[in-house]
Amino acid sequence: MKFETLAIHAGQEPDPNNGAVMTPVYLTSTYAQDGVGRPRQGYEYSRTQNPTRKALQDCIAALEGGNYGLAFSSGLAATDTVLRLLNADSHVLAGNDVYGGTFRLFDKVLRRFNLDFTFADTTDPESVAEALTPSTRLVWLETPTNPFLRVTDIRAIAEVVHAHPNKPLLVVDNTFATPYLQRPLELGADIVVHSTTKYLGGHSDVVGGAVIVKDKELADKLYFLQNAVGAVPGPMDCFLVLRGIKTLPLRMDRHAGNANAIVEFLEKHPKVEKLIYPHHPSHPQYKVAKQQMKNGGGMISFILKGGRDAAVKVVEATRIFTLAESLGGVESLIEVPAAMTHLSVAGSQLAVDPGLVRLSVGIEHKDDLLEDLEQALR
Repeated sequence: MKFETLAIHAGQEPDPNNGAVMTPVYLTSTYAQDGVGRPRQGYEYSRTQNPTRKALQDCIAALEGGNYGLAFSSGLAATDTVLRLLNADSHVLAGNDVYGGTFRLFDKVLRRFNLDFTFADTTDPESVAEALTPSTRLVWLETPTNPFLRVTDIRAIAEVVHAHPNKPLLVVDNTFATPYLQRPLELGADIVVHSTTKYLGGHSDVVGGAVIVKDKELADKLYFLQNAVGAVPGPMDCFLVLRGIKTLPLRMDRHAGNANAIVEFLEKHPKVEKLIYPHHPSHPQYKVAKQQMKNGGGMISFILKGGRDAAVKVVEATRIFTLAESLGGVESLIEVPAAMTHLSVAGSQLAVDPGLVRLSVGIEHKDDLLEDLEQALR
């Protein structure tokens, strides 16, 4: 089936009891068993498995071209569970432009458990090769990154990583692109991670995460951790993400269409010092982005000539773009990452330019969005 069909049908059969077309929300914590140690259809306890969650997991796995999907209570819960695959004293190589919450988890939490983290430019395969060590067990990529929208050639990095004697796991956070724009498993990644809060949910009404893999042995380890640690989403959260996924292709095309119109406006604006958008010719990884991503997506970053003060004035002056953290919803959002989503990286090598503004372009009419940005910049 094509992507658009999978988004609506994968993992979602009509209910066998009554024919309900929409996946039911199974609000139950436990399940009747046919005998001691004989659960019906494998369901025992909802931390371990829930029918609504299973539908979501199967759907996301199909969209990413994976064989196994796991849903979590947040994107960071998914990230934390993946890192629990490692033993103490393992080395993790991560990109030098990652989400602030990811950096906080790596640098402020997991270092205390004897995991070592190095941050490198993952857009350069040579830089990645040089940063690998004898103890490297995992490489963490975001592409496009948050908030500089840097694009990594996943296939090229996979070749470097898998040539290493330790065969580290290559993990790709695919939140910004979604499986509609790029499929990292097909490009050599071992694990794909999502914050389903963002584009997959798509309506800013749910928090969740997901992990997708092809390998059964790896999946079994992750399923064990999912159950043992217990950072699972509730059935209503799973239902909301499933509902959002059904319109993902339509929304991603509209997000990108609106973003292209805004890019054309910003590239000519005298107050904009630098425009950052993966499918714009000025982007340093433009060729990779055009090859790897179906379109440029709905995220735009730009740096204002007036620095922090100018950025604050602009984001506080918009009327349709809502000043808020997060991204990927149907509504347009605007923020200053250095003072908001990426405050945790202040003073580190991942620090964000204080004059950078990040847009999550929604699906409103483009003319209204353009008029709003024009008046805010004015």
